[in-house]
Amino acid sequence: MSQPDTDTAAQSPSSQQEPQIQTDGRRSHSEQMNQPAQTSQSESSHDGKDEHALHTNLKRGMESRHLQMISLGGVIGTGLFLSSGYTIQQAGPIGTILAYSIGALIVYLVMLTLGELSVAMPVTGSFHVYAEKFIGPGTGFVIAIQYWLTWTVALGSEFTAAGLLMQRWFPNSPTWVWSATCITLIFTLNALSVRFFAEAEFWFASIKVFAICAFIVIGSLAIFGVIPVAGYQHAPMFGNLIKDGVFPNGFMPVFATILTVNFAFSGTELIGVTAGETRDPQTAVPKAIHTTLWRLALFFIGSITVMCALIPWRQAGVGESPFVLVFNSIGIPYAGDIMNFVVLTAVLSASNSGLYASTRMVWSMGNEGMIPRWFAKTNRRGVPMLALCAAMAGGLLALLSSVIAASTVYLVLVALSGLSAVVVWIAIAYCQIVFRRRWLESGHSTSELKYRTPGYPYVSWAAFILCTASFVLVIFDVEQRFALVAELVFIVACYGAYFLQQWVRKRKKATEAGDLDTLWVARD
Repeated sequence: MSQPDTDTAAQSPSSQQEPQIQTDGRRSHSEQMNQPAQTSQSESSHDGKDEHALHTNLKRGMESRHLQMISLGGVIGTGLFLSSGYTIQQAGPIGTILAYSIGALIVYLVMLTLGELSVAMPVTGSFHVYAEKFIGPGTGFVIAIQYWLTWTVALGSEFTAAGLLMQRWFPNSPTWVWSATCITLIFTLNALSVRFFAEAEFWFASIKVFAICAFIVIGSLAIFGVIPVAGYQHAPMFGNLIKDGVFPNGFMPVFATILTVNFAFSGTELIGVTAGETRDPQTAVPKAIHTTLWRLALFFIGSITVMCALIPWRQAGVGESPFVLVFNSIGIPYAGDIMNFVVLTAVLSASNSGLYASTRMVWSMGNEGMIPRWFAKTNRRGVPMLALCAAMAGGLLALLSSVIAASTVYLVLVALSGLSAVVVWIAIAYCQIVFRRRWLESGHSTSELKYRTPGYPYVSWAAFILCTASFVLVIFDVEQRFALVAELVFIVACYGAYFLQQWVRKRKKATEAGDLDTLWVARD
């Protein structure tokens, strides 16, 4: 559909998207009846037809099944399939399981707070919109840049990985050809419509989920002796978990692993980004959130447990995926090719989600007036093409930096993107705390909310404190200390850019006002 008319587009985004919450008095009865969740419901589709998202010209093309797979697919990536062995080597079997359990709990707490915000205000690019309304405009700008950078840097690495993975089957072909093929495919899927993106992501994620389920089932049969395993004359059971003690390398590596796990779990918050383009978000968002914990526990902790039980922890991660090691030990033919295909699917999934998230963040910043508003312009299919091109350009620049400046520029970008996700989680938890307080101060009751964070305020504060601790305590990890310093400098730079932007705008308005006064006087 065409762009909204000038008057509508010029309205303050806060008047369009923020629930009418006041802190200086109770609202009238008529105002209280205009609930944000009810508004989003009226905008959503009950008859299966695409409708515009709440006060935007993006289309609600996603269904509940898409949202659940997107939230899951955004987490399951190459980290689990390739890097999990290294994690086991560092923290030991029990330490790794403990770290993933704590990480899953932190993510679930954050998702519970995000659920209340997303159902009450289902807007695309939700994180920075919430931060702008409930913390401040400067923080909203910083959160938007942080999240955009997270996915932009990921795009560069995923495009590179796609080319390298194809070398297994086509060793004499140029890597850049396959990277370019991946770029073209992912760009096309996002450019066609949000429905094409969601459907592609659903099937990409489904392949990953099927592979992990098959791994857990086959591995469990091997653990209990149903399937023979190379190197064992009896059922392996779980002796490898504690063979060299509970924490063979001490407890500090467990702490470092928790930080890594938090980074690995980034992507679950895509639920918030997609809420503005999801049909019936009141139902779809809570359903996706409530399945997050048990799915994280099943897929991550379950597969890690199978790895640790079947592979001595000192052998894990030595040059080959632990998934391949397990499949080879069980005697599954073409284990390497199977896992190469699964990992390639994970790369395509991550690229697909990354370009979508980056595009919607650019669109949302344009819609909020943080950057030129023409970035919020969409075509008749509801796709913000200018924002999409800008997001892809960012991914290509990240790809270029990984080739020509891997030890300088790209290293800094990777360090920033790692902690940026945790910063976003901190902001989400705090925004929900402020939102609930203002909601009650405005004369509302919690029963009016279509979805409520359970255990408020304890769950909300626990999410905020645990995420903040994960961020601050990075200083004790020597290898990641550089990331913390780079992130703090970047946050200060983002605030500086925002206030400089505001200063320039005020000067421009003052100059225009002065010119107008001069013309008026001259006319008289």
